[in-house]
Amino acid sequence: MAQNPRPTSILETLGEELVRIITPVSICMFLVVILVSVLSSDSSVTVNSVATIAYTETTSDSTWDKFVGALLNSLVFVAVITVVTFVLVLLFYLRCTKFLKAYMGFSSFIVLGFMGGEVAMFLIQDFNVPIDCVTFLVVLFNFAVVGVLAVFRSKMAILVTQGYLVVIGMLVAYRFTLLPEWTTWVLLVAMALYDLAAVLLPVGPLRLLVELAISRDEEIPALVYEARPVVAYQGPRRVWRDRRNESENNDNVGSGLGENVSSGLSSNVNASVGFGNRNESSLAGAEEGRVADRGQELSAPLLEQITSAQQRGLEDAASGESMLLEGIGLGSSGSIKLGLGDFIFYSVLVGRAAMYDFMIVYACYLAIIGGLGVTLILLALYQKALPALPVSIMLGVLFYVLTRFLLEAFVVQCSLNLIMF
Repeated sequence: MAQNPRPTSILETLGEELVRIITPVSICMFLVVILVSVLSSDSSVTVNSVATIAYTETTSDSTWDKFVGALLNSLVFVAVITVVTFVLVLLFYLRCTKFLKAYMGFSSFIVLGFMGGEVAMFLIQDFNVPIDCVTFLVVLFNFAVVGVLAVFRSKMAILVTQGYLVVIGMLVAYRFTLLPEWTTWVLLVAMALYDLAAVLLPVGPLRLLVELAISRDEEIPALVYEARPVVAYQGPRRVWRDRRNESENNDNVGSGLGENVSSGLSSNVNASVGFGNRNESSLAGAEEGRVADRGQELSAPLLEQITSAQQRGLEDAASGESMLLEGIGLGSSGSIKLGLGDFIFYSVLVGRAAMYDFMIVYACYLAIIGGLGVTLILLALYQKALPALPVSIMLGVLFYVLTRFLLEAFVVQCSLNLIMF
């Protein structure tokens, strides 16, 4: 008698899915490390932005003054981000979608045009590249325009879109590395805590934005990296569902939604909201019915998954079992999406470490990648909405401190005394 195959667990394909997220994140961090290393002499000037509006760090200040000033800067920055995110929720509630798309497109153009042009000028000066002003402006303008079209037009090749998203994350992350040292580290921790609260709290702005988008079955203009599917999409994928709704609706299977919304950035940083909504039109009614229960848990923020399927009475036992599992599902195309804000802050941490020593860069990189894997595993095991920043940022900061003040001293002493370990 033929035996139905057992449904594949998310943990069995976690390796492939993790690799498809690690690759672009690693490329972004690697490019930021290169820029920091090459342009170290040009990045000595302190950047004035919202992150330094409350306190300007100087070398003559004491350690305590630097810490208090960095804390004030971080509180102001998080407050601005919170207000901007609530304004984003309000505009989306008022259906100002065209305005939001125009704003996101303009922000991308500013990042690619002005920040990209500044970095390009530094590189041209350092490597003595012969180029005239007119050619440089024409190339830069075309580069920025094509980038905006690639990010916000689905007709572009996916590799082109992915490449431009990585470039945008690299440019913004490099800009953040120009902030004072204490402000950068405190800001990273503050943004990780903000991401945690904004996604998990019932009144969190990012959670409200997601629920509003689900109820309307609409997309949010976002800077989101989309990875290729692990396998070709065949039939329904597993999603997280509310058990109570499943018992009441045995004929319809709800869709799962994953969201990792990274914090919007103002002034020198553009708002970056991760959201995917490529649901089929036949599922719109079921989608709206599921959002009525505000108490249910949101799906994994790191993975975006929207699946449409109808459960028929003629399905075999294995298919029925797979539909009832509370696993992590992918999108209708099998794609994985990660907010660009995570790229930025991961790269900021590694870029700041590159200003001190490359051994610390390796440690921080491993910590970030490990935190990303831990986040995926926690999402698969505990089935609870979790942001992607906190675990990786906390591990990265911890590894930075341990490597700089403990491991480095140990390795240097072993090297000086010719001790192999």
